Amino acid sequence: MRYFVLATDYDGTLATDGHVHDATKDALKRLRTSGRKSILVTGRELDDLQRVFPELDLFDYVVAENGAVLYCPATKQEKLLGTLPPDEFIQALQAKNVDPLSVGKVIVATWHPNENKVLETIREQGLELQVIFNKGAVMVLPSGINKAAGLKAALEEMKLSLHNVVAVGDAENDHAFLNISECSVAVANALPVVKEKVDIVTECSRGDGVIELIDKLIASDLSEVDETLQGNNIHVGKGENDVEVSIKPYSTNALLAGTSGGGKSTLATGILERIAEAGYQFCIIDPEGDYENFAGAVVLGDADRAPSIDEIQSILEQPNQNLIINLLGVGLQDRPKFFAELLPALLELRSRTGRPHWIIVDEAHHLLPTSLNTAAFTLPQQLHGVMMITVHPDHMAPSALSLVNTMLTVGQAPENNIKLFCETVGDKTPELTPQKLEKGEALIWFRGNEPQRFRFTPGKTERRRHVRKYAEGQLGEDKSFYFTGKEGKLKLRAQNLILFTQIGEGVDDETWLHHLHQNDYSRWFREAIKDNSLAEEVEEIEKNANGSASESRQAIKAAIEERYTLPA
Repeated sequence: MRYFVLATDYDGTLATDGHVHDATKDALKRLRTSGRKSILVTGRELDDLQRVFPELDLFDYVVAENGAVLYCPATKQEKLLGTLPPDEFIQALQAKNVDPLSVGKVIVATWHPNENKVLETIREQGLELQVIFNKGAVMVLPSGINKAAGLKAALEEMKLSLHNVVAVGDAENDHAFLNISECSVAVANALPVVKEKVDIVTECSRGDGVIELIDKLIASDLSEVDETLQGNNIHVGKGENDVEVSIKPYSTNALLAGTSGGGKSTLATGILERIAEAGYQFCIIDPEGDYENFAGAVVLGDADRAPSIDEIQSILEQPNQNLIINLLGVGLQDRPKFFAELLPALLELRSRTGRPHWIIVDEAHHLLPTSLNTAAFTLPQQLHGVMMITVHPDHMAPSALSLVNTMLTVGQAPENNIKLFCETVGDKTPELTPQKLEKGEALIWFRGNEPQRFRFTPGKTERRRHVRKYAEGQLGEDKSFYFTGKEGKLKLRAQNLILFTQIGEGVDDETWLHHLHQNDYSRWFREAIKDNSLAEEVEEIEKNANGSASESRQAIKAAIEERYTLPA
């Protein structure tokens, strides 16, 4: 389910001439039965609202006084989100014969044409107050208080996200909360200026329009309007003629595949940054420690300790908190089991809150391998909002790949990744001529369409890759560096950068220079450590060493220490 919350205005939207019809009340009850929440967002004062509409318990929260008062019908508790203007201000309005004049807990309200007297008094007294118009109504509130602020406060209490809200209104003061919601709706009787800026306009007016919206929410979760919500799409780059290339924030299951050094990490980081900037909550499952310095996210787990499911759930209960789950402390053979326990917990949270909006699975072939025991772990076929990142799509479980509807591929021969994907899931491979991608380019393939070449937008974050893993972790035998010497008599294994520098300083000059002249060091940094920058610098050292073992040793050690924290 995408939309967990309906936020609705009262006058002119839910109510007709101040009264809510029984059919509209019944629709609100159906909405609650569907598992959704509702928030009433109104300019009315709470006492007045309770008088004309005593059934406020149909709502989980009420935002009154145009965002200034938060009320929970279940507990009868009120919370003021601002302070009432000083008595001197109200007395000055009375002295100027501003009539009618209503004073609430925070709001001061009148009607047109009194706005000039109100603005004049604000200027005279030098007050930080704002004037908000609602058709003929003139509302005075503290700076920064509006229906958007009130809706945010209600969602914070409920631990829910704006990205799971559909909002409906009819007038100027509704713009604020309509604009920040995932899907905005105007009833048929709304002002033209409101209709122009929303995602949906109902066919019916007022309460009947709200009934129409609720029935569509229950029947289809508004899936029929997904195509029109272009403003929420996640930008990934630009295609031919600078046409924007983007992916949908909700219904996408993406596979990002490509060879090491092809730009996969740069593309992934850019997409993640834009997911974060848009306010969608993400959870990264990070087997290799790649993302531990990603800004704006909490990291759980390290090389010595695996995070617990309870810890993970506790962090993700906060709507604005992103999470990186570092699995360096989980053995390679145990990672599929860990993921099999983690995914149901994430999906249970989604069933209650709609979050995390994105689940990012890096090194997906570790967590969802072809050997996946589907009897013990079955992937749900309705899974969405997942991005799987891998070098080896053909090493992944077909049940995982079958969920993919969008594929991004980088590096050499990117068309081969699409071919491997299609062969694994049993799809017909699209016709694609061999592609030679330039740096910063990728292919995107919306399954069922033709692949499209585009230039991706890189992220602003320069990730420090695998700092702990490569500095002091335990690389596997196939990833370790072996000092063997010219005749292969040695087999000194360096399973991390600390051991590499220590062994490198201790081996004889002949052994050191043997590997130097064969470019073994730069090759290891590029292929096993996956640090192209380090590899390029060491390649220059190998090229210009002039037969000096001591100078090249020190130069390579310095290049490592510049990027990775090693023991003193």
